[in-house]
Amino acid sequence: MTIRLGYQIPNFTYPGVPNENLFDTVVAQAQEAEASGFDTVLVMDHFYQLPGIGTPDQAMLESYTALGALSGVTSTIQLSTLVTGNTYRNPAMLAKTVTTLDVVSKGRAVLGIGAGWFEREHHDMGYEFGTFTDRFERLDEALNIIAPMLKGEEATYEGKWYVARGAMNNPRVRPNIPIMLGGSGEQKTFRLAARFADHMNIICDLADLPRKISVLRERCEEIGRDPATLKTSFLIMGMVGETEQEAKELGESIPEDRRNRAFLGTPDQVAEQIQEKILGAGVDGICINLIRNGHRPGVVSAVGKALSPLVAG
Repeated sequence: MTIRLGYQIPNFTYPGVPNENLFDTVVAQAQEAEASGFDTVLVMDHFYQLPGIGTPDQAMLESYTALGALSGVTSTIQLSTLVTGNTYRNPAMLAKTVTTLDVVSKGRAVLGIGAGWFEREHHDMGYEFGTFTDRFERLDEALNIIAPMLKGEEATYEGKWYVARGAMNNPRVRPNIPIMLGGSGEQKTFRLAARFADHMNIICDLADLPRKISVLRERCEEIGRDPATLKTSFLIMGMVGETEQEAKELGESIPEDRRNRAFLGTPDQVAEQIQEKILGAGVDGICINLIRNGHRPGVVSAVGKALSPLVAG
């Protein structure tokens, strides 16, 4: 399993589209992605829209309900979150949820998971947020339950945060469901990825990317794992327009603190930037979102056509 070219849908606010037609617009994007060379569609696991994209009161779909529905209108593309907040679900229940998605999609689910970070969601929804250390302890314990369950093994674990007593997970359609971790922490996240993950989505500034790749390889080597068995991807914000002027105008809507991860230009120009700055740094794949115009018919197709040759084969 790997993600070479993923399309993330983090925005569900579409001007002129009423709520009753909102999901139709999501479906159209997923189907365009599948038809134009993307291998994975990903949604965020959040309840509120994130700062830098919109305001908390804007539309946000629950991730696994949306992915389950997308499984019925696509046929080949992998389905995942980028990434599931571990703090929002009991780990055994999450394993069951992802496995059910795998069954209904005929083997296309990927468990994307991270420690969780959006404090306001936790506060408003009544989830315990805890400290940074708490959240990573919980993620470690959760993976000790989830990983065996995704392999069809009974999970027995008793920790500080979670307990499983021979938890079973049936039905299943594959020997194993892949796990993707998302994050940038060299001490905690990367060590968990080396132990549990099939794929690592690295989140960092571009200037830090070569070092992150190097450290992730070290974490694998520390436990005797071949680094080549842990594939990587990088999430970018695509400000992609038909013309350079349109791309510039799109880019002006992005907060200053997010512009170092945004790629501006025409599809071909963005492809050149990705080849040089991401794939050239040793990353295996890319995930891109088009938060300002991905809902417009044809935009996802144009981007897929430009990017898919970069990761072919």
